[in-house]
Amino acid sequence: MIRQRNIEVIKEISTLGYYTVVGTTNFPHSVLVKMYAQSGVSPENVSFIDAVTRNSMGNAEDIPGVVRYINSPSNLNDMGIAVTEVLNEHAGLKVCIMYDSVSILLIYLSSANISKFIRFVTNKLRLMDISGVFLAVEKGPDPMLMTQLTTFVDTVIDTG
Repeated sequence: MIRQRNIEVIKEISTLGYYTVVGTTNFPHSVLVKMYAQSGVSPENVSFIDAVTRNSMGNAEDIPGVVRYINSPSNLNDMGIAVTEVLNEHAGLKVCIMYDSVSILLIYLSSANISKFIRFVTNKLRLMDISGVFLAVEKGPDPMLMTQLTTFVDTVIDTG
């Protein structure tokens, strides 16, 4: 269901005229590009921060303006740096950042570390006046994380 929601959200964001930066801990960038193309989302409107590919395959070279690879979903420092750099690269554009999926981070990190990271990102987005979407599974392994996350965001949309 989260894959379908990912596609629906990216289509809606694109329709609204946003350039989208997808931070992915769930699907490799190459898989998302194919899924989006099959759904009619133009690749020119999306770039990626991919924390899956290097973790699974080893070495992968960044493609400027398309994908920036992070070594592991557990490396929140590199993820935070990548978010800052990618958002700065697109300054002046109508940008939205989407994280897919916050729930997957529980495999690699504690709830406390995930909460701190999401708090960092939401504050950065507010300060930069940038929209953000965080996909998460509500009935995941840590209901307390969802409770914490709902305090950081402006709106929670329950799709299930």
